[in-house]
Amino acid sequence: MENWLANKSIVVIGGTTGLGFSASKAFVRNGANVVVVGRNPENCLVAELQLGSTARAKQGDATHPQTALDAIQLCIREFGSFDGLYHVAGGSGQKFGDGPLHELSLQGWNQTLDLNLTSLMLSNQAAIRAFMGMNKGGAILNMSSVVGFSPASKHFSNHAYATAKSAVIGFSKSVAASYAEKNIRVNVLAPSIIEGLEDITEQQEKFAISKQPLDGGRYGKPADLDGAAVYFMSDYSKFTTGQVLTIDGGWDVTDGQS
Repeated sequence: MENWLANKSIVVIGGTTGLGFSASKAFVRNGANVVVVGRNPENCLVAELQLGSTARAKQGDATHPQTALDAIQLCIREFGSFDGLYHVAGGSGQKFGDGPLHELSLQGWNQTLDLNLTSLMLSNQAAIRAFMGMNKGGAILNMSSVVGFSPASKHFSNHAYATAKSAVIGFSKSVAASYAEKNIRVNVLAPSIIEGLEDITEQQEKFAISKQPLDGGRYGKPADLDGAAVYFMSDYSKFTTGQVLTIDGGWDVTDGQS
C-alpha cells in the first residue's frame, strides 16, 4: 500500500479514543509519525502501545491553552517536524445542561462551547503559530457535525452543541482564508451520528438509522472517516482549503422516519 503520509508528523487532539484513535491508526499505517492527546492517562498508555514506535501519547485537557502547544513541541522534539493537526476533541454537553433553548442552562451553554469550540480555537492557534514560526505550510483538519447545518429538531435538539459545530465551520473557513497565502490549509469533516453515543434513546436510534440509509442503514463508524482524514493530512489535498466534507450515510439528503 502506498504511504500517503510518509515523512509527515501529525498531532491528533482527542486521539486516544473513538474517531481520533481510529484516524491515528490510519495515519501510522500510511507512514506518519503521530502524537495523540487525550484526557485519560490509561487511554494514553493503551494508545501508545497499540500505535507503536512511531507514536507518542500525551495526557492533557484540550480546553487548557498549554495542551496543544505542548503536544506540538513534543512532536517536533521526537520526530523533527510538525506537518498537520487533526482536532477531534469535543462531545455532547448534555451532562452540563445543554438541550433545547427553553431548557438550556448558562453553564450548559458555556461548557459545551468550551469543550467543542474553545478547545479547537486553542489547538488551531497553536498550530498556526508553529507553522509560521517554522516558516512552512501545513494542514489543519477540524471536526464539525452534520447537526451544525442539518438539524433534526424532534430527536436531536442540543442547541449549544449544534451552535458549536456550526461555528467550527465558520471559524475554519475564516482561518483558511487568512492563511492560504502561507500555504496553511484548513478543512473540516462533518460526520453524522457515530456509534458509541451515550444516553441515546430507542426512538433516537431508530430515527438516526433511518436518516443514514447508506450501507443498509446504520450508525457511522470511526473508520468511515479515516480515508478522508488521511487525504486531508496528505499532499493529495495540497490544493484544497476551506472545505467541509460531510460523511453522514445520507443524513443531509434524506428525511428519516420519525
